[in-house]
Amino acid sequence: MTATLDWFDLRVEGDPHPRRFDSAASARAYLLRVERLSEEAADELLIAGEVHPPLSRRSLELRPLRAE
Repeated sequence: MTATLDWFDLRVEGDPHPRRFDSAASARAYLLRVERLSEEAADELLIAGEVHPPLSRRSLELRPLRAE
């Protein structure tokens, strides 16, 4: 039996390369620290999959991936 990981790709407006995270928790930590999102904006991104100004400085999309 092989364990699966839930991966997340973050796409940031103006950057063609996604950032990949191995959990929602690591993505949230990055969003708060590096992208400087408010907790409200980070939660909205994790729930809805996207956030736009004025909640964030630029548009962000977070999409789940399945890797085996």
